[in-house]
Amino acid sequence: MSVLRDTLLIAGGAVLVAGCAGGSTTAGKAGETHAPAASPSTARPTATPTPTPQRRTLKPGAKGDDVKRLQRRLKDLKYGPGRVDGKYGLSTQMAVWAFQKVNRIKVSSKVGEKTWAALDAPKQPKPIAKKREDDRVDVDLRRQYLVVYKDGKPDLITHISSGSGELYCAKDRGATVARCRYATTSTGDFRTGRRASGWETSPLGRLYNPIYFNGGIAFHGALDVPRYPASHGCVRLPMHIAEYFPERVGTNVPVHVRRPR
Repeated sequence: MSVLRDTLLIAGGAVLVAGCAGGSTTAGKAGETHAPAASPSTARPTATPTPTPQRRTLKPGAKGDDVKRLQRRLKDLKYGPGRVDGKYGLSTQMAVWAFQKVNRIKVSSKVGEKTWAALDAPKQPKPIAKKREDDRVDVDLRRQYLVVYKDGKPDLITHISSGSGELYCAKDRGATVARCRYATTSTGDFRTGRRASGWETSPLGRLYNPIYFNGGIAFHGALDVPRYPASHGCVRLPMHIAEYFPERVGTNVPVHVRRPR
């Protein structure tokens, strides 16, 4: 019966279009079709809401375009994630840590909705001292990050690891007897001084591209920069940051070291 009905409709000149809005067409004279007039409500186009993009939760080891977007965003915000290569490695992970610290997000290697949302509307790092020279370095010991300022704006923000607070004993350069002390990074106002290129060996280990700012205390690259204070007092930097840190920080630049709330 259905086949016969379809045959008669085609013979009569009617055309049926499956799925079209507004109902089926109406047959008239042979070879003609007439659609019913659209009602005012259907005559106006309806805007289709734009779906909210789903952003993947990223963890170390992740690869892809969304990792590249993360890296580009961190780079634009001066967090130094290393190469923008779409691979979530250690350099990107430490940039994520620094970003989460500045934005008061629980520090984790995971980039979930809270971190993505903060990347859309990021906070600026808060100055830690009353002195706010246009060119300076602010070191936040409580949250373990530092900010290099150029012309009053953040030029580099990076994760660090400072003094562990543990007791240790070692011989100073030229000394014959070991001296014991606590591994602390003192707070205060200092200035950058002597520096060295490449690896320098000290009584406490090897320092990469060190820039000293308080006696034997220096900013320097290290192979191990954990999420917690672990040094003998120096401020450890990720190795990829230490590669260009001396280009960003000159000699006699103010350094403010604090433990803010």
